[in-house]
Amino acid sequence: MIVLKATQDKVLSVLQSVSGIVERRHTLPILANVLIRKTGSAIQFTTSDLEIQIRTNAALDGDPGTFTTTVGARKVIDILRTLPSDQTVSLESSQNKLILKGGKSRFTLQSLPAEDFPLVQESPSYGPVFSVPQKTLKALLSQVSFAMAVHDIRYYLNGILFVAEGKKLALVATDGHRLAYTSATLDVEVPKQEVILPRKTVLELQRLLSDAGGDNEPQIQMQFASNQAKFSFEGMEFVTKLVEGKFPDYNRVIPRNHNNHVTLGRTVLLASLQRSAIMTSDKFKGVRLNIEPGMLRVTANNAEQEEASDELDIDYGGEPIEIGFNVSYLIDALGNMDQDMVTLSLADSNSSALVTIPSNDSFKYVVMPMRI
Repeated sequence: MIVLKATQDKVLSVLQSVSGIVERRHTLPILANVLIRKTGSAIQFTTSDLEIQIRTNAALDGDPGTFTTTVGARKVIDILRTLPSDQTVSLESSQNKLILKGGKSRFTLQSLPAEDFPLVQESPSYGPVFSVPQKTLKALLSQVSFAMAVHDIRYYLNGILFVAEGKKLALVATDGHRLAYTSATLDVEVPKQEVILPRKTVLELQRLLSDAGGDNEPQIQMQFASNQAKFSFEGMEFVTKLVEGKFPDYNRVIPRNHNNHVTLGRTVLLASLQRSAIMTSDKFKGVRLNIEPGMLRVTANNAEQEEASDELDIDYGGEPIEIGFNVSYLIDALGNMDQDMVTLSLADSNSSALVTIPSNDSFKYVVMPMRI
C-alpha cells in the first residue's frame, strides 16, 4: 500500500512541524517515532514525549484505505533533507517495514506497532476556548521567554505563567534574578485562569507559531484545564502537561515607586552594554552603571586588569546613582524588544531596577542589582 505520495518539501514540512519534541535518545524507543494514521485519503501525524503531544492532518496522495504504523521521525526527516525539494517521494508499507522512495533512491525502514504508541491522555474538562492572533502570542512569548529558568530545582520557574482574566492575557517569566512581564488585550472575556507552561512547550510554540499579519492573520485557540493546556492552530493540535506549583507573586516584585527615571534610545544603550561586556569574564558578567545629571557611564573590568568605559548623554537631573548589574540580563531584555526608546527606573544602588517602554505599560522587566 502506498501510504503517501507527494513532493519532498511538502512531506518534510509536515514532519518537521510535529517532530520538534522528539528526542533522539529515549528510554522508550517508540517515542523516537511518529505515529502515522491513514483513514481514507486523510493522513494524520502524531508525536509525543509523554508530556507534550502534537498532531497534524495533511492532504497527501496515496492509496485510499485504513492504515496505522510508527516510524523513526528524525531518520525520515534526515533522509528527506538529502533529496531535492521538488522530487516526488513515496512511503509504502511492506510487512513490518516501510519503504521510502525518491527518484532512484530507496530506503527500507523498520516500523513499530501503532498500538504501542503512548498517546497523552487528554483532560475531560477544559475551560472556555479563547483565541489570539498567532503573531501576538509569538511576540508575547519572545518578550518574556529569555527570563525563564533553565534547570532550577524550583521547577515552577522552568516555564512561563499564563494569566487570562477578563479581556487581558498576561505572561510572566522569572529565574529569581530577573522578571519579565508582558500583556495583550483579548477579543473576548474569559474567567480568571492561571497556568504554568513548561519551558519545552514554550520553545516549541515559538518555533511553530506564524508571525504573519494582515486582514486574515492566523489565530491560535487556547484551552486550559487543571493539569493540561490545549492549543489549536492551522490544522495542528498541541496538548501539553502543565507545571504544578505556586508561581511567585509577580505583582510584589515589580517596583511601583522608583523616583529616578532615565529615558534613552534602546539601540544606543544596547550597543554600549555589548561593547562593555567584552571586558567581562565568563564567570563574572558584572558591569557598573554610573548615572549623573546629563550622563550615563557604563564601566566593566576583568581579572587581567583590563577595563571598558563608555559614556552616553542622557536627559537626567536626579540624584547620582551607581549600580551594578549582570550585563547579560540587560542585553537579553533590550535584545528582545523592538521599541526605539526605553525607560530605566531606579531607587538606589541596592534596589532592583525597572525597565519599561515609555507610554506603554504592557511590558515590564525587573532586574536585581549585583555587588561589584
